[in-house]
Amino acid sequence: MTHARTGGDLVVESLIALGARTAFGIPGQHALGLFDALRRRPELRLVSSRVENNAAFAADGHARATGEVTPLLVSTGPGALLTLASLQESRAASVPVLGISSQIPSAGLGGARRGFLHELPDQQASFAGVVKSTHVVRHASQIPSAIAAAWRDAATAPAGPAWVEIPQDVLLGPAGVPPVTALDAEPAPLAPRPELIEEAARLLSSARRPVILAGGGVSRSGGRAALVELAERLQAPVATTFGGKDAFPWEHPLSLQSWLEDRHLTDYLERADVLAVVGSGLGELSSNYHTFAPTGRLIQVEADLGKLEANHAALGVHADAGLALTALAGRVRPRAADPAVFAEVAQVKARVAERLAGQDLDREHRVVAAVRAALPDDAPSFWDMTILGYWAWSAWDPRNAGMHSAQGAGGLGFGLPAAIGAAAGHDGPVLAVSGDGGAMYSIAELAALRQHDLDVTWLIVDDGGYGILREYMTDAFGQATHTELARPDFVALARSFGVEATLSSVETLEADLAAALARPGPSVVVLPALLRMFAPTHLG
Repeated sequence: MTHARTGGDLVVESLIALGARTAFGIPGQHALGLFDALRRRPELRLVSSRVENNAAFAADGHARATGEVTPLLVSTGPGALLTLASLQESRAASVPVLGISSQIPSAGLGGARRGFLHELPDQQASFAGVVKSTHVVRHASQIPSAIAAAWRDAATAPAGPAWVEIPQDVLLGPAGVPPVTALDAEPAPLAPRPELIEEAARLLSSARRPVILAGGGVSRSGGRAALVELAERLQAPVATTFGGKDAFPWEHPLSLQSWLEDRHLTDYLERADVLAVVGSGLGELSSNYHTFAPTGRLIQVEADLGKLEANHAALGVHADAGLALTALAGRVRPRAADPAVFAEVAQVKARVAERLAGQDLDREHRVVAAVRAALPDDAPSFWDMTILGYWAWSAWDPRNAGMHSAQGAGGLGFGLPAAIGAAAGHDGPVLAVSGDGGAMYSIAELAALRQHDLDVTWLIVDDGGYGILREYMTDAFGQATHTELARPDFVALARSFGVEATLSSVETLEADLAAALARPGPSVVVLPALLRMFAPTHLG
């Protein structure tokens, strides 16, 4: 029997025509026409989750690891709304996720309250303040163009999530148009204006102490090589934000690394007579909690127009970071290698190390070192909002792979589902890191991990509660409240899902983690440890 093509087929055909090969999501009643269409087109693989917010985190992780627009497929109402917190992270971190949701039947749209299952007065409005753009389809013939427009929005710098809604009856009804074979959703490049590049190059070339702060926009735009070229031509030291940790080689003699919460590094950045901030909005974390006060001239290259000069006056260059860095590298006046600059950089890092050495943090240093030693250089890592993750923001050497965390919006539960998404597009092991509090947000995804047999090792640091909140509350109020948690035996629970699990210790962590990462397929390593944060220095 010949299958009659439907609106659901048009969705899948459009995604394949745009280049998608992996999608994430969970079926629901209104979306059945879409998920049935996936059955007929196996070239678009679906990696299913157990909770919609985790499906959205998985799409986010896949997009970060591959640099590709990644589809997220969910159903109406409760299913769609559960993705909002995850899409907030994607928006804050400029991650190109394409959300496609079903909707109630067309007859219920437009304000009528007809009592359909999952009905909302205005589902689209719920997403308008979170994603870059929303698109509502009314007829099957609109599907390819709506998906292409949303795809282009997601991919256009600054990247971010876009949202498409399609009513149930349109997904189930006849396609009405021929099969989709080609769609164009190529984003227009956000190139810098020439006069701005000329002025920025003049300022940097004439600077006595040029310094660069590189953000996540450098990594996302493929600007790493151009950044190295620019830094070496200028002999300019480079610090990286937490979101741009792989933007510059960690051990390069010009690398100031990422100790942005340390006053020694903040002071050094402030003293630059010309500071080029590339691919960062200088938000709370990148500005040492808004205490950063530059004394010299600031140049800011930023793709997000709303972030340009939002926190500091600057020569604002609205552009993709990679394109701007390439243009600048070709225009600045080169300088000879300067051992004095290398010595300055080394001195800043030595002062940071000296301050940390006086805080009795040997256990924390050992744990970070053990994880770094166990993880292959080309294996990406995904960190939840946990004390070890906060350490990694500053102390982690990303080497040849990305280090990703939920510090864009700061929501819990990111680590495991994002690693699942990355593993679906990566050949080799992927590391997820969570605390016991964050782990409980995504514990159900052990089932997805096992079902899809993905090569993810999940490190759970079990300190018996919300460790970072415990520290914050103790510092602020003298004691913590409601931060201590009952939790399962994580090893036994993982094994009940058929996932290999190991109870580790600080002394055996490197070996246990290395063994888990070397073993194909999913695994869990549980580290019972009470870790402490280093003392903040943003107060001077």
